[in-house]
Amino acid sequence: MIDGVKEKRCISHVDDRGFFMELVREDEDLLERFGQLSFSMSYPGVIKAFHYHQKQDDIWFFPSGNVQVVLHDIRESSPTFKETNVFYMGENNPIVLLIPKGVAHGYKVLGTNPATICYLTTEAYNKESPDEYRIPWNDRSIGFDWMLKNR
Repeated sequence: MIDGVKEKRCISHVDDRGFFMELVREDEDLLERFGQLSFSMSYPGVIKAFHYHQKQDDIWFFPSGNVQVVLHDIRESSPTFKETNVFYMGENNPIVLLIPKGVAHGYKVLGTNPATICYLTTEAYNKESPDEYRIPWNDRSIGFDWMLKNR
């Protein structure tokens, strides 16, 4: 796994009323500080990739839909420099994923339903000086193939 990335399996507490699930707790050592909580929706087949941050860490959770998340370590000083990780997240696999600053990240919505993401960041968004740097989804230096593989 890319250095600094953390994956947390979520546990559902189910009864006849529904379920309850804890996502992020202050005593888990996932988020070093709270900056902002955001929520977004993407349509089926959409690829939102790649971007990275220099100051903030992200925690991603997809409560609905299913996605393929791709991380690529662009930190030259990292022991996992140029490594790529793939995670399948969403309603069929409820996990919380910590993405450290300096790791490029993006996702593709799988299936026929939209996907929603709730994400926490260690910094609040600053529209005057955004900590967001873009890399094309098909960047050759990353070389990730987003096409569905029939197996």
